[in-house]
Amino acid sequence: MASNKSKILIIGGTGYIGKFVVSASARLGYPTFALVRDTAPADPAKAKLLDSFKDSGVTLVKGDLYDHESLLKAIKAVDVVISTVGSLQIADQTKIIAAIKEAGSIKRFLPSEFGNDVDRVHAVEPAKSIFALKASIRRAIEAEGIPYTYVSSNYFAGYFIPTLGQPAPPTDKVFILGDGNTKAVFVDENDIGTYTIKAVDDPRTLNKVLYFRPPANTVTKNELVSIYEKVTGKKFERIYVTEEEVLKQIQEAPIPLNIILSINYSVYIKGDHTNFEIEPSFEATELYPDVKYTTVEELIRRYTGN
Repeated sequence: MASNKSKILIIGGTGYIGKFVVSASARLGYPTFALVRDTAPADPAKAKLLDSFKDSGVTLVKGDLYDHESLLKAIKAVDVVISTVGSLQIADQTKIIAAIKEAGSIKRFLPSEFGNDVDRVHAVEPAKSIFALKASIRRAIEAEGIPYTYVSSNYFAGYFIPTLGQPAPPTDKVFILGDGNTKAVFVDENDIGTYTIKAVDDPRTLNKVLYFRPPANTVTKNELVSIYEKVTGKKFERIYVTEEEVLKQIQEAPIPLNIILSINYSVYIKGDHTNFEIEPSFEATELYPDVKYTTVEELIRRYTGN
């Protein structure tokens, strides 16, 4: 029964990962509320997205992260708050924390993370500062005693699979950071939404990090390129980039390429997706075996049309 499910407020629901979380919440039968600044935006794409939310049963709540009263009112009406705000608003989640603390009724807060476990990174700038901001939000949540779940979903497949993590889809060459034998984790955005919503009422994920390591999607760059070659029938020249060269590229690259490169450095050179052990009880595919996740091979087929 829907009435047994927590009422969920999603802040940043029109953003890249936010729309998948909103969609999953509605699909899984949760009373779903999306905080929006404008319920009838002029931007046709955004208006269409909001219409699709309404069509799936989502309640649009007019409010703003920067308007305390509207934020507090929206939070008081629900049980769970999920933030999917973008990188420029990570620090401003202190406003959500303050409103949750004042409301005093929230059973779970999921801050905007959806990447590396920010307490277990070996990053260089500019990613280092972004990870540090996310970690500071964690500490603020814990200091206020707010119940939480942190979602470490690693790479968004839609960002990295179509181009194999390069600025454009490969034609004849693939650049590989390091020796290409460090495992990274790629997760379909729909699956990220599904696992995130599955966790909100789960006592097993309370005050824990929920990790995503689908076995078929935890692969090295060399393995990823080989799967891509098998699916497409193409053969690529593999160009290996040393750690020193990657660091030099990060220094010289403009925004946002330097951010992407520095995240890739953390993952492929330092191994920050997989260089630590996790208990199976904190891994999404182990916790929710009923969810059939999309494999890397299926993702490559989807994005290449093969």
